[in-house]
Amino acid sequence: MRVKVIKPTAENANNKKLKVCAYARVSTDSLKQEDSLDNQTLTYERVISSNPEYEYVGIFADQGISGYSENRPAFQEVLERARAGDIDLIITKSVSRFARNTVTVLKVARELRELGVGIFFEEQNINTLSGDGEMMLTVLAAFAQEESRSISQNTKWGISKKFARGEIRINTNRFMGYDKNDKRELIINTVEAEVVRRIFQMYLEGVGSFTIAAKLNEEGIPTATGTTWKDNTIINMLKNEKYKGDYLLQKFYTPEGEIRKFKANNGEVKAYYIKDNHRAIISAEDWEKAQKIMEDRKQERSIGTEGTDKYKNRYPLSGMLICPYCGNTLKRTQGYQKRIEWRCSTYIKEGKKACKGVKINDGVVSKKNFTVPTVIEEVIINGEKHYSYTSKTDYDRGAPDEAGATASKDGSVLSRVHRPRRAAIKL
Repeated sequence: MRVKVIKPTAENANNKKLKVCAYARVSTDSLKQEDSLDNQTLTYERVISSNPEYEYVGIFADQGISGYSENRPAFQEVLERARAGDIDLIITKSVSRFARNTVTVLKVARELRELGVGIFFEEQNINTLSGDGEMMLTVLAAFAQEESRSISQNTKWGISKKFARGEIRINTNRFMGYDKNDKRELIINTVEAEVVRRIFQMYLEGVGSFTIAAKLNEEGIPTATGTTWKDNTIINMLKNEKYKGDYLLQKFYTPEGEIRKFKANNGEVKAYYIKDNHRAIISAEDWEKAQKIMEDRKQERSIGTEGTDKYKNRYPLSGMLICPYCGNTLKRTQGYQKRIEWRCSTYIKEGKKACKGVKINDGVVSKKNFTVPTVIEEVIINGEKHYSYTSKTDYDRGAPDEAGATASKDGSVLSRVHRPRRAAIKL
């Protein structure tokens, strides 16, 4: 009798090299961590390249990104390459280096396992393709998450103690008006301080936050982060107590049981207020005046009482006046020397590059009885500015011809000749 031995399919498959890569991560950009990342990269490259059963695919590394985030460039690239069939095995140092979140670790491991792709965690000696791999991974991932939570709690405790001693932490790269000296004390940046003073001065003169932002954008003045000005940027600066030389510590906190989630501190945890911490840019008197103006305007915006017409438009003309250029509504603003005007909302938010806009005095339009959305146009007749009022429906049908306009005593246009419009404006 002759017996022929037939080798198992798996044994034949072993002749094919595994496509192997490594994933490394360090959570900060410090020089020490950078050295650690370089060492990990060199080690993995040597380990993979020296194994005759492995085909070297590459080293993927993220630096300065938390393991709680899935939006890590190298991490996502590894997953995409694995899904495309370019990777059979991912080697990584430990569960915590791969991801700090138990849900993320298990979700990714299960997805890749279904694709036949394994993850090997060196420190724990776990391969997710093994029989007991997922059970061990679940336990260790939970430990990694708890370890991170413990570190976070200790860090919060340390920060709280520093706050209690009056030790401040601030990033001046996101804070206009100040720099830090060698002792990490706040010192005034003279150029930026002038912008801060100007913002407060304009606001105290009655200029609204929308208008201030638009003016600064129009002049090409950048914010502390180099972006464009928004109305909420102005409001946040006006509220910042640091400009009067004080410092409120613990404005935000992380709720118990949460990790890397911040909420505004409205009395939930202790806060610490330091007076005269550094040189002021704005006097305490002017700062308080700005707070009073903000509070008064906030009260004015609240119409009626609870359960009545509180959320209706603040003014009868709100939503009724329309810019002829962009089709957006005009917004009631308080301009220079407290003049009340209606301005194009696009112009206010984005400046004249987005829309050259239209503005009209509140005293002029408040005398009109508008019952439908109306387009407001500026018309020059005999060198003087007048206004025409056209319902949006009529305006969409045809554009006005200024040559056929005549003005009345109050400045409005009595007669207009229309020609067909190529496209109607969109609200």
